[in-house]
Amino acid sequence: MPVSWFLLSLALGRSPVVLSLERLVGPQDTARCSPGLSCHLWDGDLLCLPGSIVSAPGPVLVPTHLQTELVLRCHQETDCGLCVRVAVHLAVHGHWEEPKDEEQFGRAADAGLEEARNASLQAQVVLSFNSYTTARCVLLEVKVPAALVQPGQSVGSVVFDCFEAALGAEVQIWSYTQPNYQKELNFTQQLPDCKGYEVRDSIQSCWALPWLNVSADGDDVHLVLDVSKEQHFGLSLYWNQVENPTKPWWHRNLTGPQTITLNHKDLVPCLCIQVWPLEPDSVRTSICPFRKDPRAHRNLWRAARLQLLPPRGWRLDAPCSLPAEATLCWQALGGGPCQPLVPPLSRENVTVNKPLEFPLLKGHPNLCVQVSSWEKMQLQECLWSDSLGPLKDDMLLVETRGPQDNRSLCALEPSGCTPLLSRASTRAARLGEHLLQDLESGQCLQLWDDDLGALWACPMNKYTHQRWALVWLACLLFAAVLFLLLLLKKDHVKAAARSRSALLLYSADDEGFERLVGALASALCQLPLRVAVDLWSRRELSAHGPLAWFHAQRRQTLQEGGVVVLLFSPGAVALCHEWLQDRASVPGAQSPHDAFAASLNCVLPDFLQGRAPGRYVGAYFDSLLRPDAVPALFRAVPVLSLPSQLPDFLRALQGPGIPRLGRLADWAEQVSRALQPVLDSCQRLPATPETGREVGLEAGDRT
Repeated sequence: MPVSWFLLSLALGRSPVVLSLERLVGPQDTARCSPGLSCHLWDGDLLCLPGSIVSAPGPVLVPTHLQTELVLRCHQETDCGLCVRVAVHLAVHGHWEEPKDEEQFGRAADAGLEEARNASLQAQVVLSFNSYTTARCVLLEVKVPAALVQPGQSVGSVVFDCFEAALGAEVQIWSYTQPNYQKELNFTQQLPDCKGYEVRDSIQSCWALPWLNVSADGDDVHLVLDVSKEQHFGLSLYWNQVENPTKPWWHRNLTGPQTITLNHKDLVPCLCIQVWPLEPDSVRTSICPFRKDPRAHRNLWRAARLQLLPPRGWRLDAPCSLPAEATLCWQALGGGPCQPLVPPLSRENVTVNKPLEFPLLKGHPNLCVQVSSWEKMQLQECLWSDSLGPLKDDMLLVETRGPQDNRSLCALEPSGCTPLLSRASTRAARLGEHLLQDLESGQCLQLWDDDLGALWACPMNKYTHQRWALVWLACLLFAAVLFLLLLLKKDHVKAAARSRSALLLYSADDEGFERLVGALASALCQLPLRVAVDLWSRRELSAHGPLAWFHAQRRQTLQEGGVVVLLFSPGAVALCHEWLQDRASVPGAQSPHDAFAASLNCVLPDFLQGRAPGRYVGAYFDSLLRPDAVPALFRAVPVLSLPSQLPDFLRALQGPGIPRLGRLADWAEQVSRALQPVLDSCQRLPATPETGREVGLEAGDRT
């Protein structure tokens, strides 16, 4: 059974919205003016020649404002056409000039000036009307008595009835005086078609237009045309694009009644419907019913494509206009999010289906384009990677130029733009002096340059080779140490186990859950484990932000052979589902200390690209989340319930050098005793508006 999606009930010719229009009887044009003015309409049309603008000899009448009104001009009761009434508002422009030499002219000059001031003003006002079917020019003569002549003041208006025009036409109206004392006024108006006005019974061309209903049945959209069996009409579906000519998408000549079925995947906001009777000079009426349909907007973004235009150009192809902005971003070789180059390069409004180009001096495979809408990234492509090769291990230097030749340099890294001579523990800071030498010696490629700054790409290959040499040396030393460790007692293996690190990531659902995480972290610290959790690093989180803190902790943990623990809760599962559905960045965390939301952009790609096994372990608390609530993507690593599977959980955390089973059972009992009181209080905690999320099995059911 069809479900009502939206019923337009658009009568293309029989509109349910009624707006009555004034009727003028007879074909004669007329003119009338405000009280106190006198006006006269010259017979016949004249040739429209505005001429050059001349200086006013004194006060003159000039048009200041145009106003239109739609009326019906009827030759018979049911034989009417659409007509445009034009009102021209007039004002006095200029003033009388005093005689330069009063002694020379004396009283004669004073008498002449007084006589001119007491005379009425007269003006010839021209109205020019233009549409695709009509072009006319009429002349109105207006006279203003001396009593109303005040320089700079409005004196009234003159109304012309009327210019006939076709339904749905775009008309242009100009007004000026002869002679022309100022730039002519102009006005553009789109006239209505048969819908929306009470014109069907008065304009014969509207009589034959059919009714149209739009409804939905599941994934299908139905266009139902209610016309008689004998009526022949044309139906066209087209994309109404502002920047480009109209593109017909589907066209048929049909005999009513008809039902046209469209798939919802074909809907886009600019998809319009045009219908007309198959008769000479018939009126075509169009509607665009999908402009505000959410499904149409989603389909539009799915259909949008970024296309490469060598050497540095690009184009966004889409069937409709998109309210979007584009900017360049830098994609590092090691992965991670593409970092927008704003500033120094500004965002650029996107015009679809039109070649665009950023002001770059050179192209680079690490330069990508991001297209965003309403501050949400929709599309991203490294457009020039095909022509310029794969991503390079280059460091992007951002030069900022200030007044008095002041300049500063920083290196763009995942944690931000790092000053080259800083003491930060990042790759760019460690190699800051070397990068400055490379820049001064011309080894870096300049990508962009203007008065505000510049962008430089500096190769890091030689430093990478040095690093690999150190890595090989470290591997040899590690092999030697490992050989010695194998000769030592088993207790030495336990010492190695104590060096393993664990990074706990969780979603701060509420205060009770944070206490539970704190209890787990404290209990694990009593074992041979080094535990990192954001609860104990609030000062670093406030100083550097959750994303920078997570990157540093994750890198240190994995470099030391540790493991990242994902503690799933209802809030964590909800954030994961949101990221997986949108394939976009998760919104910023509600708490400035919440590292879980900030970490998803790096954690989830590891699972999607198969890098998670051996690095991650999942866990959840028995009474707070059902096992099947954890997204399937995370089943690539062990996902264990606590405290029922504590031995397996501790075994996964220990990794190599697992202790005896009896010792492992003692540790599990120790952790379970620490968790149970906090877990019991967390189960009794009711959901409150302040927590923003629910705790318990019911919340897990709804993820």
